[in-house]
Amino acid sequence: MIYLELFLSFFQIGILSFGGGYASLPLIEQELITVQGWITNQQFIDILTLSEMTPGPIAINAATFSGNQIAGIMGGIIATIGVTLPSVIIVQLLAYFYFKYQNLSIVQGVIQGVRPAVVALIASAGVTIFMTAMFGHSDWPIALSEINWVSVIFFAVGLFLMRKFKASPIQIILVTGVAGGIVYSLL
Repeated sequence: MIYLELFLSFFQIGILSFGGGYASLPLIEQELITVQGWITNQQFIDILTLSEMTPGPIAINAATFSGNQIAGIMGGIIATIGVTLPSVIIVQLLAYFYFKYQNLSIVQGVIQGVRPAVVALIASAGVTIFMTAMFGHSDWPIALSEINWVSVIFFAVGLFLMRKFKASPIQIILVTGVAGGIVYSLL
């Protein structure tokens, strides 16, 4: 039964994940934590961290890691199929209709209308990840005493290195991963 529930949950996420992997993160979070109660907020952040560090699309990686966390290897496979199947179907249909009707003004209007919503979904995922990394939770209000100053410093250093010196994300992940291992083992 858990496999069917996993498939249906991730199929639903796949259907509603307009805008790519990052836009699907709030949907995954809500479904797995709030609706189903399968994982905790901290487990979700850990899954996102692993999903970002491993090669491939973040939504598919998150589905695989989540399914594996919830129901083992078969759960990972089923969640991955569930989240990708809608895209396969939808992309085939959209490609057909887009190339057939791409010059219509209503088609261009729909595309222009969806863009801001996609940005909002991505921003929402970013705020959730930021809040959890810095404060240990994503709920408002935030007290200054709850700030994880080590995370704030790692965030600031990573942002500075990327913006000022154009450091690659891989370098930032490696440096902060090693530094985090050292710092948190000493605390």
